[in-house]
Amino acid sequence: MTAVTAGRAALAFVLLNTLLTFENRWPGLGVRFMPRLSFELCLGLALLAAWVAWRGAPSARAATGLALGAVALAAARYADVTAPAMMGRPVNLYWDGRYALDLVALAARSWPAWQVALAALALPLGAALLLALARWAIDALSQALAAWPALRRGSLLSAAALGLCFAAYVPGQRDTRWFFSLPLAPTLWNQATLFAQVLGPGRGEAALGAGPAFDTDLQSLRGADGARAADVLLLFAESYGAVALDDAALSGALAPARERLQAAIDASGRRVLSARVRAATFGGASWLSHASLLSGLAITDPALHNLLMASQRPTLVSHFARHGYRTVGWMPGIKRPWPEGAFYGFERFADDAQLGYRGPDIGYWRIPDQVAMALLHEQELGAPPATRRPVFAVFPTVSTHAPFRPLPALLDDPLRGPPPGTSGQSGSAGYPDSLRYQFQWLARHLERTAGQGLVLIVVGDHQPPGGVAGRDAPWDVPVHLITSDATLARRFQALGFTPGLQPQGPALGAMHDLTRWLLLAFDGRAEPH
Repeated sequence: MTAVTAGRAALAFVLLNTLLTFENRWPGLGVRFMPRLSFELCLGLALLAAWVAWRGAPSARAATGLALGAVALAAARYADVTAPAMMGRPVNLYWDGRYALDLVALAARSWPAWQVALAALALPLGAALLLALARWAIDALSQALAAWPALRRGSLLSAAALGLCFAAYVPGQRDTRWFFSLPLAPTLWNQATLFAQVLGPGRGEAALGAGPAFDTDLQSLRGADGARAADVLLLFAESYGAVALDDAALSGALAPARERLQAAIDASGRRVLSARVRAATFGGASWLSHASLLSGLAITDPALHNLLMASQRPTLVSHFARHGYRTVGWMPGIKRPWPEGAFYGFERFADDAQLGYRGPDIGYWRIPDQVAMALLHEQELGAPPATRRPVFAVFPTVSTHAPFRPLPALLDDPLRGPPPGTSGQSGSAGYPDSLRYQFQWLARHLERTAGQGLVLIVVGDHQPPGGVAGRDAPWDVPVHLITSDATLARRFQALGFTPGLQPQGPALGAMHDLTRWLLLAFDGRAEPH
């Protein structure tokens, strides 16, 4: 074997190894070089040597297939190292892949047109370049192996030794003790298993586990005089995480808006109690927290979510409906058909197109939370109680969703929209500004609806992405109960909630535990312990 052939083979190995061992450049979507060996490449090289010894160099078609496989593994590697950094959870190819186009649309609406065009051009060109490089590397390695008989003869022994190393890697760690990068094979195996569980038979009730019995009544919502039951609004505050409380700089920046909200609560004749719970997800996948709280089950995995949607399990929605409530799903973030949402059985389901919004589009999510709340009050909660049934509404907000821009302007009259000639956007952007907006519009709404018997439960669905929440951030989120019912407030305080907007102490439990506490507090027959 000539020096040129050996040099080309060494360069080819380094190139392919780099594609399979890079790490995330935290925070963000970038990558960084990691001087580690790839299990898959080393094992693949041994198997390629065995093939060359047996059949000779691969054909052009076979080499192209191997190159496509290498590029696919590089893409899987990118997802494997990027998802934990951005979402705080492992990649899920089945679930994340279904929403890849939504993420692309979000980026397209958030970036300038020239950046979108550049990305649209760079992606196929980059993929083609990677494929060409991988194809060249496969040819270079094949030629080197064909010119080195001794390496061919040792290929099977090398494959066996690498197989033992592969089996002995340290689970759950990014690097292993033998200078190998964490292998991709376990991730691919887990994803294949997930596909089999979701698409195949055997989705049993046992996989979901036991949940609340939903056998309580809602007598506590009727007050001491047994009058008409109060309306209940479950507001999932998008990306409202414990970082807003625990990070000194962020908490300080939000202090004036939080104090303004507290003053509005007090002035409206209400009180607020707060606690922390552990969300079912981190940085995204909000529907896992929504499903966990509505069902009382630990829905921390997309496969479990799919199983839940195909089940007949009871939820808070069906529980309130059974007690005479009108149930409303107020979903400004839903922009496409959501047939699986029929599982919840909302009497009225209103997505982006059905809310009746007529104002200017504000970013990808279009409808500002302040306006969505005003529309909900106008259409469902504002009529005199004597003329309608009590309402249980579920409202996931959108204006605090990443990328936290553009930010809506705070409106004096949300139903009339922004003044003529304006865009309806504020000049600010970023996570602190989006939370400040959330506190401000909620304060104004509570002031405008003073005297109404609404029970408002505000719960963060998850922490913001890792670039905002920080490395190794907890999954805790705040939950606030806002009510004018002193008896109901005392019941929540007995459950561990503390007065004010700043919850004291550690998380009381997981998101699905909150379901049981709500049922217990609303049940007029039971007393919290």
